[in-house]
Amino acid sequence: MVAPERRSALLPGSVVKGSLRSDGSREKVETADVTGRFSRARKVVFAALIGLWAALPWVTISGNPAVFIDIERRRFYLFGATFNAQDVWLAFFLLTGVGFALFFATALLGRVWCGWACPQTVFLDGVYRRVERWINGPREVRIRRAASPDGFHKVWRIAATHGAYVAISFVIAHIVLSYFTSMPGLLVMVRGNPSAHPEAFAWAAAITGVLYFDLGYFREQVCLAICPYGRLQSVLIDADSLAIGYDAGRGEPRGKASDPNAGACVECKRCVVVCPTGIDIRNGLQVDCIACTACIDACDQVMDKLGRPRGLIRYASTRALLGDVTRIVRPRMLIYCGLGLAGIVAATLAFRTHEAFEANLLRLPGAPYVFDGGNVRDSFEVHVVNKTAEVHVYAISAEADSSTAQFVLPIAALRLAPMSDQRVPLFVTEATAQYQGDFAVRVHVTADGATPAHVVSARFLGSKGGR
Repeated sequence: MVAPERRSALLPGSVVKGSLRSDGSREKVETADVTGRFSRARKVVFAALIGLWAALPWVTISGNPAVFIDIERRRFYLFGATFNAQDVWLAFFLLTGVGFALFFATALLGRVWCGWACPQTVFLDGVYRRVERWINGPREVRIRRAASPDGFHKVWRIAATHGAYVAISFVIAHIVLSYFTSMPGLLVMVRGNPSAHPEAFAWAAAITGVLYFDLGYFREQVCLAICPYGRLQSVLIDADSLAIGYDAGRGEPRGKASDPNAGACVECKRCVVVCPTGIDIRNGLQVDCIACTACIDACDQVMDKLGRPRGLIRYASTRALLGDVTRIVRPRMLIYCGLGLAGIVAATLAFRTHEAFEANLLRLPGAPYVFDGGNVRDSFEVHVVNKTAEVHVYAISAEADSSTAQFVLPIAALRLAPMSDQRVPLFVTEATAQYQGDFAVRVHVTADGATPAHVVSARFLGSKGGR
């Protein structure tokens, strides 16, 4: 069946080609191999990103993994810093910081994230498609074999390809899992019986299945139909954003290389067959484009063979392709910079409030106060949380605005294990004859004798009615 055509509004008479047909069905994309300066650079970037991601669970800082999200114990380790469940609110600043950085990068460089750093692209182009080409050969061979009758030569390659996809997905799933169980913990689970760790086994199987479906089959459709960032690019990119574009002024009208009246484009369609989403970049910037730069390298190779200057397809703003000057400093860039700067200031202040331990003075459940003979007594508890990865000793002392208040503190010093907590009762008594109204009770908590102390307070409540 011939895919329905969509006419381009950018270049009259041209046809928009992509993996998503106009009726919503999908046309499989078979990409051709390409080499060039951008292709080589992307290989280096992909290898560095995958290597860093796979190595982080093995790296330890202060005895803990560099990145460890221990959901079971509600502990989080990030490059030597430790956090507990009460610190989850700090993730807001991390996520918004990433968001502002992505907005700024998109407004400046287009979908550079999609083409160079997105995990979908990194693993699909850097791993899965390379395995596919290694087993099945180049594009022309794959297309010819797919159209041939079924036979052993065809079946074993299909089985080997999908077997490799499952194996790779299995390995990736376990590395993902190591960020939540730690690598030592994961190795213990892998060596043991799956029934001993059913949750981890289920997650590994589920992630393997999702990765296999996504990177082995669904592929570019994630970018086109699911990824919210792909939908946002149209509002983040303007005429001054650097993106991959076709110089229509130089390339049109298209024709043979021997035609003196033709432009630089020889209609070889190399830019189309190397595109991982199957689009024709000559029709202008499209939502399908992930800025992978494959079309730049392909076109440059053709220009080199023809002895013509490179850059018919290149990184350039829409304004530059029309012959105008690109404006780097413009209102949206200033807005993104301002929001980013405000976010950095807010994040700095927020992380400065993060302390190595937390102390709270809480009133015990029940009546706010009781009468005991000629006294009125309030019952509190001191809750101390060690938020570090080391053992610490915490000294506790109490004082009040009333000089006649008496304290009963069963434990004056706590020795807390890493990321642990303990509650200590505190009883404050005031003679009803001397009670003059509510007053403040303050508890001082110091870690390993360090000063100043962490001070928490509460109100002593009472009444003279007990006399």
